[in-house]
Amino acid sequence: MKIYEIKENKKQFISLLLLADEQEDMVDRYLERGRMFVLDDGGVKAECVITDEGSGILEIKNIATMPESQGKGYGKKLIDFVAREFQKDFTTLQVGTGDSPLTIPFYEKCGFKRHHVEKEFFTKNYDHPIFEAGVQLVDMIYLQKKI
Repeated sequence: MKIYEIKENKKQFISLLLLADEQEDMVDRYLERGRMFVLDDGGVKAECVITDEGSGILEIKNIATMPESQGKGYGKKLIDFVAREFQKDFTTLQVGTGDSPLTIPFYEKCGFKRHHVEKEFFTKNYDHPIFEAGVQLVDMIYLQKKI
């Protein structure tokens, strides 16, 4: 298994990016300014895009695992990698996600704690309703952990 940075042609991974953020123009808002990492384990299994949000905060903007590789620890390995690689330059790792019964428990298991909420983020920024596990995503829930 290896994790490496993608510096050019990040959109070659658009199908994987769209698993985590299903509207391409929303991905476009952070993809070029972000740093992208891919986890390869006999083929690409997962990706992560991070951005510097200032004040010592590194934000995970997009993290996705191929459907057939989910539940095997690849997402956690990427989070652990990012935390380890950037702990010298940042104090906090942050992620924003919908209030979903799938994603919130995953991040909490990875050591994140709820921090703040951006009300109506999904309804204001997406051109269609977003559902996950049968739940409509409305507010953006931000979680943080110290690194």
